[in-house]
Amino acid sequence: MPHIVMNYSANLDTLADMQMLCNALADTLLSQRAEDGSQVFPTGGVRVFAYPAAHCAIADGGAAAMEAGGNPDYGFVYINLRMGRGRSTLVHTKVGDALLATASVHLDALFRTHHLGLTVQVDESLSQVYDGKRSSLHPLFQTHA
Repeated sequence: MPHIVMNYSANLDTLADMQMLCNALADTLLSQRAEDGSQVFPTGGVRVFAYPAAHCAIADGGAAAMEAGGNPDYGFVYINLRMGRGRSTLVHTKVGDALLATASVHLDALFRTHHLGLTVQVDESLSQVYDGKRSSLHPLFQTHA
C-alpha cells in the first residue's frame, strides 16, 4: 500500500490521457516526504488503478441529452487513496493536496471546455482485519547501507 483507485466517466478516455494521469499520481505519491524527511510511501507498494465507469449519472445528465446517454460535456474523476495506518494528519493533508494539485494540472484544459467534477479522498485503514501481502517488488527499491 498505498493504492489509488480512480474512477472516471468513460467519455474522458477520448479527452484526456488517463495513463499519463496514473503515472503523474504515482510520481506524486513517491515524491511525498514525512516531517522527518523520509519517503512517506515505499516505492514497491505504490499502485494506481483507473477504471472508466461504463454506466454513470452526472449531475442532471443534461436534460437535452438524457435520451442519448447523458451529456458528453459532463465528466467526473474520483480519486481514492487508501494507505496504511500510522501517518500524521499533516501527511494526510499534504498528500491529499498534492494529489488534487497533480490531477488539477493534468485536467486543466478539460475544466476550461467541459463541466467536470474532481474529487480526491484519502482513507486510512483503521479497521483492517487482514492484510496479506506477497511482493518481490520491494527488494528492488531497498537501499543497502
